[in-house]
Amino acid sequence: MIATLTHMSTLTVRAGRLSLRNLESLITALALPVILMLMFVYLFGGAIRTGSADYIDFVLPGVLLVCAGFGSASTAVNVANDLTTGIIDRLRSLDVGGPSLLGGHVIASVARNLLSTAVVFALAFLIGYRSPADFSHWLAAIGILALFILALSWVAAVLGILAGSPEAANGLVFPVMFLAYPSSAFVPVATMPAGLRAFAQNQPETQAIDTIRALLSNAPVGSHALLAVLWSLAMIAGAMILARLLFQRRIS
Repeated sequence: MIATLTHMSTLTVRAGRLSLRNLESLITALALPVILMLMFVYLFGGAIRTGSADYIDFVLPGVLLVCAGFGSASTAVNVANDLTTGIIDRLRSLDVGGPSLLGGHVIASVARNLLSTAVVFALAFLIGYRSPADFSHWLAAIGILALFILALSWVAAVLGILAGSPEAANGLVFPVMFLAYPSSAFVPVATMPAGLRAFAQNQPETQAIDTIRALLSNAPVGSHALLAVLWSLAMIAGAMILARLLFQRRIS
């Protein structure tokens, strides 16, 4: 167990260094939140009625989840890249297991996404966002967000194992990147057609978005928090089991 944790921490540092070396992806990950926030607030905000005093109060959690989805693409690509190069054989010769490699990529992914989250919040405050939430509500909102980012990162790791190449991984992760759009991220789900509304109301990103939105606005959370946690834990558990099985099959 101690050896696994040591290997994982080393490989997390490695994944972080790979991100720093890939400046184009890093800049995109940091610029995307800025572009999305400005686009939705200033281009679409005036045309969308959400019942909130300001559209930025409504859209902020959605932008956070969209960026998390885009950030997960890097995880899938990095995992696929490792599986198509000689790094796996080198790690196996050093008795480093697959869980350490995948865990390193996932932890680095969470760190990258939390950095983009900080950029989103900084920009939001600059353009007028203010939250009445106290420290405990902020802490809970960030906890829900971090847990969901962890879930998306593990799902992306599975897709990276399934992909035959880094390019294919980028395509496989598209549904994860798109999942925030048919949700409560940008418009109230009540405005959607019946079939789409049923999907949007019951998919995991809506639960996470509605929980974060309620916590940051001091509104009643209802059952959304429990559902967001359950969805996240189920995604993490399922993805971790599947990743382990697929990884062993891929390298055998």
